[in-house]
Amino acid sequence: MINKLKITFLLGIFMMLFSAHANAQLKQGQLVDGIAAVIGDEIVLESDVTEQMNYAKQQGASNTDKCEFLENLINNKLLVYEAKKDTLIENRSAAIKEQANSKYSQLLSQFPDEKTMLAAYKFRNGYEMKNAIEKIDIDTYYGQAKYQRVTEKADVTPNEVTDFYNLYKAQLPEIKDEVSLAQIVMYPKLTEAHKQELINKLKKIKADIAGGESFESQARIYSEDPGSAPNGGLMKNIYKGQMVKPFEAAALNLQEGEISDPIESEFGYHIIQLVKKSGKIYDARHILLMATPTDDEIKTAKKKLDSIRTLIIDGKITFKDASFKFSDDKRTKFNGGVIPGADGSNKIERESVPGSISYELAGLNKNDITTAFDDDENKRKVVKIVKIEEVIPAHQITLETDYDRIKQMALNKKKGEMVEKFVNSKLPGTFISIDGRYDSCQFKGNWKKESLKK
Repeated sequence: MINKLKITFLLGIFMMLFSAHANAQLKQGQLVDGIAAVIGDEIVLESDVTEQMNYAKQQGASNTDKCEFLENLINNKLLVYEAKKDTLIENRSAAIKEQANSKYSQLLSQFPDEKTMLAAYKFRNGYEMKNAIEKIDIDTYYGQAKYQRVTEKADVTPNEVTDFYNLYKAQLPEIKDEVSLAQIVMYPKLTEAHKQELINKLKKIKADIAGGESFESQARIYSEDPGSAPNGGLMKNIYKGQMVKPFEAAALNLQEGEISDPIESEFGYHIIQLVKKSGKIYDARHILLMATPTDDEIKTAKKKLDSIRTLIIDGKITFKDASFKFSDDKRTKFNGGVIPGADGSNKIERESVPGSISYELAGLNKNDITTAFDDDENKRKVVKIVKIEEVIPAHQITLETDYDRIKQMALNKKKGEMVEKFVNSKLPGTFISIDGRYDSCQFKGNWKKESLKK
């Protein structure tokens, strides 16, 4: 249905590298079995086509037309090629290369050793895997950047939404059981004694460094940041505004080589060493001790949140106002606590609600609120209450019940058409060669300008 309507532009091209869905793309990183196509100076490997097909199958797609997957990849490569020539798109290749090393370290932290990780992802060595990570990230960045540039003025009128619905309503899917949920999230507060314990530990580490220990070795031993600890706490090519404010303020107030006193951020407590600074970019090392709450600190947070729940139930404050006033979740607190769905709406398929939340919602109905429970978000321990705002039974999609969703579909279709028009305008002046094994393909675009030798 998605391919028929062109509702989305490219299946699986812009996926995040380390999401659960992206593992398949890495797993056969070494299986380079020839060049499928060349677009400008960009290359599509045969293994790229195979992996896109495998990814689509994992997502339940019934389409197995290899020609269509190759054309999707060629489309994206042309966007990447054009993006690299676009002077309004920042060249971030060098920064992405450095970030690939950090992502490699993050993955490595999830395995007992490098050999086990390489075997799991089926790479022969770390150099090969880092190159794969870098390649995917660069293509993702430039492809997205050019897509956004081409479609930045896209919009649809109410009449266009209605026309889209009337044209495609017979093909639109049935909506599964959904819920609309809102939450109030709290990070359990550490006691002053607990905070001081972490600060004192960092002061001792700093003193040991002053006494001759290297910052790198101490970071590898003590830092709880899985991304930078294996690199001796090093983070390179940090752009101003990229890090949380307390970290950046402390780092940029240092002289090169200087180490900060312990500072607090939303992630915990750090000491930071400024390695070098050049314009708006800097390198820094840090040692992080995470603010992991104790059982007693979690209990205290639950008690406070349950008292807020009582105020809401007694009508003394609305859930929306309580979320704005008390929630620590910046993503939802300004929106009444509403949890966004995968499509950007406020609806979530029942079957995709995380298990920890689904368990707490069992037996509850519309407008019911859970008691406080602890959960994990972004590797941090949190305490939350969740309200069922709406229960939406499975139904056939209609303008009356799903206007925003249909509007997004219509907008995506228009964006796809804009990108298709852009790509077609660039074809005459772009070198394109496609391997002869695809000679029988009936492409939508005029890609068959030359063929690579078999």
